[in-house]
Amino acid sequence: MNRLLLLNKPFQVLSQFTDRDRPDNPRATLADYLTAPEFRAAGRLDYDSEGLLILTDDGVLQDQLANPKHKQWKTYWVQVEGKATIKACRALEQGVLLKDGATLPARCRLLQIPTIWDRNPPIRYRASVPDSWIELSICEGRNRQVRRMTAAVGFPTLRLIRKSIGPYSVDGLAPGEHTYVEPITAQSGNNTSKRQPSSFSKRARTRSTRDSKPRQNTHDD
Repeated sequence: MNRLLLLNKPFQVLSQFTDRDRPDNPRATLADYLTAPEFRAAGRLDYDSEGLLILTDDGVLQDQLANPKHKQWKTYWVQVEGKATIKACRALEQGVLLKDGATLPARCRLLQIPTIWDRNPPIRYRASVPDSWIELSICEGRNRQVRRMTAAVGFPTLRLIRKSIGPYSVDGLAPGEHTYVEPITAQSGNNTSKRQPSSFSKRARTRSTRDSKPRQNTHDD
């Protein structure tokens, strides 16, 4: 059976194995964290976003996970500027109007400050401007959609972490770590994967599979 690779993509890492736009001064890529030349990302995660990135060696699985027509729910933990409100969450749930049209109904709730890994570099702290967290789930895939949605309701995104895609979660993986899982099918239900807990751990356990080689500035597919 073909496998899926779950990676906790760190901040400011490209969701690809080479930086074709800056070959003379490449940014960090997936090649700095794993060796899986036959795998390709099922969907993308922005350079300045963190969290779950799924890779697969199967084109059908890639389409099922990445193509918006399949409406996979993607859940994000979002640190926003300002004190988020229930009213803002309700607006996000109903859909907001962006330049490329109204968004589909979403799921949103307020969060207490989550226990997660520190970001490097950290978010700039401003004593005069509060920040807060929400959990936002969407089933679309527009460019920088979550950031545009929170800005539309008056709360610009400061930090964006993808927590899960469908039944697959980043829980238990520290930044840069990855693990392999079997695809969850309708027949296997929830028994195929145990990676569905409700929160992150600050010092995540290494489930397996982090490459032993040190990070280096080589970028090959």
